[in-house]
Amino acid sequence: MHSLRVAKCSAGASVAIVTGLAAWLFGCGSGGGGSTKPVPSAPATLRLSSAFVAGGTIPNRFTCDGEDTSPPLAWSGVPSTASELALSLDDPDAPGGDFTHWLLYRIGPRRPSIPAGGLPTGAAQGRHSFGHDRYNGPCPPKGAKPHRYRFVLYALSRPIALKVGASRDAFRSAVAPAAIAQGTLIGTYSR
Repeated sequence: MHSLRVAKCSAGASVAIVTGLAAWLFGCGSGGGGSTKPVPSAPATLRLSSAFVAGGTIPNRFTCDGEDTSPPLAWSGVPSTASELALSLDDPDAPGGDFTHWLLYRIGPRRPSIPAGGLPTGAAQGRHSFGHDRYNGPCPPKGAKPHRYRFVLYALSRPIALKVGASRDAFRSAVAPAAIAQGTLIGTYSR
């Protein structure tokens, strides 16, 4: 994964080489995400589960060392007043600070789960710290202690008006005032 990113970036001028080096250093959780917005908060009344136990190791399949596909997620406890659900995945242990791996919104409030590698009909993905609008799984620096990865599902009181590819700051700004409940699932991963 690293060599592909560097190869793409090193083909141009020296600015591209520097950009490629930065992508290599920061692309796998080595750098901060640069957000100026705090993580949204709401009452923790949702229950979120996946293919790993809370606090346990995230299976390789769902990381940069495996298929890099999103894990299955299931939830319950969504308030009947919820209009939409939104999800974020971040690594608070990245050396440069909070690093976002996935932003997903426009999830129907009556939907109880997402299959592995799947996206709900009508859902949209935001642009995360890697600069993509798709899932990029755990990928901490090799040899680092295990990083924690937080999946946070938010129940929202109203739909949020975010376009596909919205930034992390835009996601947080839209979710914060609309969040009426949340659920968190933390998994760990090391390489």
